[in-house]
Amino acid sequence: MLKEQKGITLITLVVTIVILIILAGVAISLSLSENGLFNRAKQARDDYMVAANREHDELANVVGYVNYITTNEI
Repeated sequence: MLKEQKGITLITLVVTIVILIILAGVAISLSLSENGLFNRAKQARDDYMVAANREHDELANVVGYVNYITTNEI
């Protein structure tokens, strides 16, 4: 007569743990590598700040030009 299987086997547990370790390694390497998520987020922040400063300067130039045109009408 066959025994009824209750719970999980040791092999199933070991395979599950190995898969979780592999997934954790991949997630860590994607996050912390040279071209990882955190470095790309920092680069995006820096690019945004440069673009925002450039836009601010351009808008200030436009406002100055509009003020010049409206106050010095021909």
